[in-house]
Amino acid sequence: MAQMTLRVNGRDSSVNVAPETPLLWVLRDTLQLTGTKFGCGAGLCGACTVHLDGQATRSCATPVSQAAGKNITTIEGLSANGLHPLQQAWIAEQVPQCGYCQSGQIMAAAALLARVSRPSDDEITQAMNGNLCRCGTYDRIRRAIHRAAGGAG
Repeated sequence: MAQMTLRVNGRDSSVNVAPETPLLWVLRDTLQLTGTKFGCGAGLCGACTVHLDGQATRSCATPVSQAAGKNITTIEGLSANGLHPLQQAWIAEQVPQCGYCQSGQIMAAAALLARVSRPSDDEITQAMNGNLCRCGTYDRIRRAIHRAAGGAG
């Protein structure tokens, strides 16, 4: 076990965990931030996507020791009131069906929009590649990203 300070959603939290513990489990089990979901456990599906220093990162495959000293943003920290432009666009485009993958989808999209204010379809495809949606709402996801960017869906 090791004592670490994590900066999550703008707040410092002290945790005492094994350094190799996946960041996902520290967020969910230790810090009770359950918006980040467990999907595959191998970094392949994207349900666990969070931001580390603004970069979309698979938290299930990231040891907590690699996150120490970085700014971690979870879906809970994206917007204090749930009114981030992506969250509003997700509702307007009726993206979620089962909703399980959506926090990871939104976090990947937020990292894209932080880099590219008006992404093309190809840029969206590249950024969202590997974020799987079992319900197949990919067209709605693309429209929501365009909407949040201020473009036509």
